[in-house]
Amino acid sequence: MNSFDKICSDIKSLKIQGAENIAKAGVKALLIMNDKKSISKLLNLRPTEPLLRNAINFARSNPNKLVPAALRHFHSALNKISMIGSKVVKPNSVIYTHCHSSTVVAVIKKLKNPIVYNTETRPFFQGRITAKQLSDYGIKVYHLVDSGAEVAVRKADIMLIGADAITVNGVYNKIGSSIFARLAYEYKVPVYVCSDSWKFSNKKYEKIEERDSQEVWKNPPKNVNILNPAFDVIDLKFITGIISEMGVHKDIKDFVKAVKKEYLELF
Repeated sequence: MNSFDKICSDIKSLKIQGAENIAKAGVKALLIMNDKKSISKLLNLRPTEPLLRNAINFARSNPNKLVPAALRHFHSALNKISMIGSKVVKPNSVIYTHCHSSTVVAVIKKLKNPIVYNTETRPFFQGRITAKQLSDYGIKVYHLVDSGAEVAVRKADIMLIGADAITVNGVYNKIGSSIFARLAYEYKVPVYVCSDSWKFSNKKYEKIEERDSQEVWKNPPKNVNILNPAFDVIDLKFITGIISEMGVHKDIKDFVKAVKKEYLELF
């Protein structure tokens, strides 16, 4: 297997996971192969990842020049979001988060004396990545099974969540996110999405990736059908704000306006 195919395989199999890591690997793959067929393969590896699509479309015309520019964007956006987010969250806050978002982790690391509750995130337990990264940084973390989210949300001052896609009709994130955001709304816990603006999608609706059923249960009994959607959609009414590298956006209209003003050539 050549290095281009290995990158594609690692993205498809979730050896490379997280929207930003996927996008970084995808644009770096352009430096290896950037013919029409290879670009099409990259664009179709993960259906619910506009950051990958937008980064590929940004860099495809001149990879040698634009791949480094895309990587600089990811680095700069992460730093800006962590700074902006650290001003949104008060010191000594109790934070709830789900799955693993490098952006959310970067924000939490900037905070003064945070306490974090997070859920494990079946079937690949990405929540454990979040828990380990924060605990290694000296932050106190309480880790729960996904069905224990209500316990965590009730204790939280704020919910911080990442995003895989943002459209005018909702925020797509790891399965379970919509339930937990609804819980937070009911308990009057503000919900902030921390996201690179390149995760915006012009599509009204993103296709939700259906993963292999064996990730959930390798040998289920006869007549047991396994559903394994990777993502769900958070209703915008449950979201207090979106924190991007351009600032804090109070609603989706404000976010879209800012994105299209800053990155007109992409959107």
